[in-house]
Amino acid sequence: VSGMASDHNNSSQEGYIPHYLQKEDPFASKLSREADILAGFYLTIIGILSTLGNGYVIFMSSKRKKKLRPAEIMTVNLAVCDLGISVVGKPFSIISFFSHRWVFGWIGCRWYGWAGFFFGCGSLITMTAVSLDRYLKICHLSYGTWLKRHHAFICLAIIWAYATFWATVPFAGVGNYAPEPFGTSCTLDWWLAQASVAGQAFVLSILFFCLLLPTAVIVFSYVKIILKVKSSTKEVAHYDTRIQSSHILEMKLTKVAMLICAGFLIAWIPYAVVSVWSAFGRPDSVPIQFSVIPTLLAKSAAMYNPIIYQVIDCKFACCRSGELKAKSSLKKSRTYTISAHRDSTAMDETQLE
Repeated sequence: VSGMASDHNNSSQEGYIPHYLQKEDPFASKLSREADILAGFYLTIIGILSTLGNGYVIFMSSKRKKKLRPAEIMTVNLAVCDLGISVVGKPFSIISFFSHRWVFGWIGCRWYGWAGFFFGCGSLITMTAVSLDRYLKICHLSYGTWLKRHHAFICLAIIWAYATFWATVPFAGVGNYAPEPFGTSCTLDWWLAQASVAGQAFVLSILFFCLLLPTAVIVFSYVKIILKVKSSTKEVAHYDTRIQSSHILEMKLTKVAMLICAGFLIAWIPYAVVSVWSAFGRPDSVPIQFSVIPTLLAKSAAMYNPIIYQVIDCKFACCRSGELKAKSSLKKSRTYTISAHRDSTAMDETQLE
């Protein structure tokens, strides 16, 4: 704690002392042992499902890696981020919940906070890139003619650089990672905003560049897509089968992207609200028990995406199966009509003879 105290001289000078610098052990759980065990089991289930689901998505994608479309490459990157959260981060919190305290010290706390923010930011920026791709693909058709796979890989490099920058900024002396008020998890030090103007600037920068701006881009993209789809549905019906099939595939990818973004935001927005409350509300006004629920909900975000992939894929497969059956029956009907016509013609000729 003494090491952290030196990092927060401004805090003590201005009279505000964050929870982790007070006399109590910052890593001791403030919850009941039963609540910690329940949370530990919950995170274990979430971690297993997330690891298996995202691992399966990555494995299946690797089998056809040379055929992946740019949008699918982004989806794989999202699975990598989710898998990273599950493999790198969740074991720390699971062990700590079962131990009824954070057992990895300040170094482990900073590492856990960095990893969670790094992969979480990577997920959100990836979804932002996917939403822009969907918007340009559907609302500006010429965009799809020049987009190639190497553009997707350039975009991935930008995403990872962006996430690395913002996750590492706290180590440059303008921010930090600290234990949550309930003691068994770590996160960005939102409480710096209570201490100084510099802390407020840090927190506002994180909120704007890593939450508000990406979310605004996502909402803008899908609102424009919805409006475009409503106006162009009748137009597509007049195109040939090949164009209609391409349109169906693009809409499938768009539905996947929309559901993924919705699931992510639903999981993280309550946590963001509590974080802003902690940063700019009355000091220590967030009840400890209340702060646990949004944290656990946010940690479940990595589990949703593989489920969404499978639901959409099954629905898409059923639609394609129905289309194939319809085409097959239509083909049989045409064959029967032609053969019947030929039979009747042959009978007429026989009668004439």
